[in-house]
Amino acid sequence: MEGVPESHDRLKQRGLLHEWNASMYTIFVSHQWLGRKHPDPTGEQVSVLRTTLKRLIDGSLMIDLDVVSTTHGQENRFTPQTRQQVETGFLFFDWFAIPQITARAEGVNEEVTKSDAARAVNSIPAYVEAASLFIALVPFVRDRDRQEWCSYTTWLARGWCRAELWLHMLSSKPDTSVILVTSVTEAKFMFPLDWLENTIDSGDFTVEEDREAFRFYLARRSRMLGQNRSERGLQDFLDTFHFASLEEAATDQSSMNGLMCAVFSSDSGMIRELVGSRADVNWRSHGLGKAGYFDGQTVLICAAKSHQPAPVLATLIELHADVHATIANGSNVLPMVRSPEQLEVVIRARADLNKITHPVGNTPLGGACGMANSETIAALLRARCNPNPPVFGHGLSPLHSAIFFSRGNLSALKSVELLLEHGANVNAIAAPTGAFKWGCQAARVYEAVVGTSRSSFRTRCFALLPGISPLGIASFIGDPDLVQLLLDFGADSSVPNTRGDLPEDLATVNGHLHLLPILLYKMWTMYALTGTVGCSAVNQTIAAMLSALPPDSTEALIQGVWWYQLFLEGAVRPWRLSDLRDAFEGAPQQSQFSLLDAVARARAVLVADSGVTLGDAVVTIASETNHTGPEEVQHVAYAAALL
Repeated sequence: MEGVPESHDRLKQRGLLHEWNASMYTIFVSHQWLGRKHPDPTGEQVSVLRTTLKRLIDGSLMIDLDVVSTTHGQENRFTPQTRQQVETGFLFFDWFAIPQITARAEGVNEEVTKSDAARAVNSIPAYVEAASLFIALVPFVRDRDRQEWCSYTTWLARGWCRAELWLHMLSSKPDTSVILVTSVTEAKFMFPLDWLENTIDSGDFTVEEDREAFRFYLARRSRMLGQNRSERGLQDFLDTFHFASLEEAATDQSSMNGLMCAVFSSDSGMIRELVGSRADVNWRSHGLGKAGYFDGQTVLICAAKSHQPAPVLATLIELHADVHATIANGSNVLPMVRSPEQLEVVIRARADLNKITHPVGNTPLGGACGMANSETIAALLRARCNPNPPVFGHGLSPLHSAIFFSRGNLSALKSVELLLEHGANVNAIAAPTGAFKWGCQAARVYEAVVGTSRSSFRTRCFALLPGISPLGIASFIGDPDLVQLLLDFGADSSVPNTRGDLPEDLATVNGHLHLLPILLYKMWTMYALTGTVGCSAVNQTIAAMLSALPPDSTEALIQGVWWYQLFLEGAVRPWRLSDLRDAFEGAPQQSQFSLLDAVARARAVLVADSGVTLGDAVVTIASETNHTGPEEVQHVAYAAALL
């Protein structure tokens, strides 16, 4: 299947739908709709899905754990057996599987479609339970109605997407891992805390009535689960968590002992009771790595990471929890704080706000930038945390960290802006040292031997790290808003990493072609403003990028590259009518209308020959290339009217 995805009724007419049975290997695809009436009006999402599935099957796409889980010894693998199952598997994609009111078959009653669609939507829990593999399809693409970028972060904010995710995570299946597909070259397993910290009730719903239905169950959750809403008395606590006595709860050494149960349920009263009965207030966690709480993290760190209220942290510290206790990577509780109130409690306990951890090289600000919200980052900056500390270990500044871990963090853009406003070096260079430096060199050797396309995301991350700028990281992860923000604050797009990768190279290699117009615009305007006319290399770069665009590239992407080529060449050297004709002659037929539109929009810097206005030039080109449809004429009129 190529192009724009067809609807349920159309596929049903073509005999391409199958009724599920227990022998099927089913892949559930969760995604964010890019329009109110069609989930993927230009086929961009499905194009990424199609290529990803092909690469999963042939083994050319590696799937890694997230970097944080890997550093804490967690493991997960996409096995050869799973690749074979994907090859013969079946897709659940809502546009395919559920009758659609906006695309119902001719002659089918709307009420019948509504009824069928409602039954199908109510059956989504069963569809999720039946699926063997869960894929979150989250590339950077534009919402056609709202003209906003959609990504993993926005997918994670959607109420229905969260509902699908939670249904999968809480199902009885032996494997509840989630594969995130962010581009045709990048797929990885989801970081555990991402789903735990994004509950359904706080998600965004397009149809507000969906939230109202959920609120009923939310309001009755405690009763349905047999839970009390206030702090428990001793016997209630013991009965709820199945401890025979207070002594057993206090001395239990399991991963969820009495103290951990009290902390995760925000029960300060029981924390006091348990510590008073010899529970270790500096106990270290184990066995909770799949939930994002890694072995060796103290109770205080777990309390901070799990967004417990500040009084819970205050109670632990009052009972002599050590704010200076570190874990294997050298971090203490400070990089784990998740609210300004938590931070205030930890500061009162005299934690060192600018301590650099060994061997990783994190500071409290740098560590928090990866996971905390912007309010917490603002509080750390108000407390005079240094936004430009010395770097060693992983070699990343707080700005690098905020960008590198921005996926899934709704506050990331604001946090980056706060760092820049407080003087963070927008062109800071990553400088790994020690074991990290050797790891980066090993990754480069491995990537050079096996090839970039067959290297895992983690390998590519380490390989590009030495010398990379914040703009380089933003380009690699593909976030257009972060890229634009960094450029607005003066990021230099001509700075490569030590391997020579420019930001546009990093965007291209990771499948983020939507960034090229933004990055090329900056590069060309730099040439124009500095008077540098050596544009042949840049011309060759753009030509190579145009030729490298996949056949199913969207009109918008092709148009964007043409537009910037014309606009920026015009900024360096005025265009003549003959130049426009030459450009049209060299353009593929399917790109000519994009070029015409680009000419119309580039009026401010294009100059036609001796008295021929740009409007006349565009009309001439349109007639010569037989672009006389209503939309083409509208663009021509638009150009002429503005001259």
